[in-house]
Amino acid sequence: MSYEHPLAYLLGIEGAALLRAFTGEHDREFVEARLAEIRALLADQGLADGVEVTQLGPRDGYARWAAGYDSGENAAFADEPHLAKILDTIPPGRALDAACGTGRLTRLLVERGHHVVAVDGSPEMLSHAKADSTHVADLQELPVDDGSQDVVLCGLALSHVPDLTPVIAEFARVLAPGGHLVLSDVHPEQVQRGSIPSVRTVDGAPARVRTSHHRVGEYVRAFLAAGLAPVSCQEPTPPPAAPQHVPGGGPWDLWPWSLNGLVPDALAAAAKDVPSMLIWHCRKAA
Repeated sequence: MSYEHPLAYLLGIEGAALLRAFTGEHDREFVEARLAEIRALLADQGLADGVEVTQLGPRDGYARWAAGYDSGENAAFADEPHLAKILDTIPPGRALDAACGTGRLTRLLVERGHHVVAVDGSPEMLSHAKADSTHVADLQELPVDDGSQDVVLCGLALSHVPDLTPVIAEFARVLAPGGHLVLSDVHPEQVQRGSIPSVRTVDGAPARVRTSHHRVGEYVRAFLAAGLAPVSCQEPTPPPAAPQHVPGGGPWDLWPWSLNGLVPDALAAAAKDVPSMLIWHCRKAA
């Protein structure tokens, strides 16, 4: 169980903005405006209550999310153009979509002529995927033979594993010599700022999918330990956008994004040039 308080998030954003001012990015007027805004936030009784939040494992969390996963807008799906560009450089072959979810990335592989095995830990998510074969399985025990895959693709999943090392080692095991590992995930900077999937439990209580904060160096060390050589690492940043103002910060289900409109200037300063995603391309030695 965790405790989410709107003031905790808002003061965190203000603090990040003030740290950037402290290192020379903003002037006295900006700092004084932030301090005045903090005082106003602390006095706002509409922001006085927090929410107890259950932490769900990925299998349970995504089972709850499966029916609506592909509906509406999901900023994390911005990984697709980056992944597609990498996949365009790889010839068709045998491909594994690991933690495929509803199969949104399976489609990228199929469109490029790959024979695809799709694997996910959630039967509810996997039921939506369309591949040559599908399997319910854990990322640490993939149901394919050693060296049998030319490509392993994994999108938006590794932030949900507590330790990258055994999962990356499993990816390396199933890759053929010279094979490609292509990954995307929410950038650790965004995880730290609250970019964590929200769902509701069976009885309607607030819940988050348990998420880890893996720094870039953790990925690199896991790749090298598994005999994978990084080819590229991209850290795309989202285009600047004014947050929508939601009176009172909105319901918990929209946190933290609905809170951003309460502190637009602080958010713009805190979020400037902060990457949204990590996109990796690695190869196994031939």
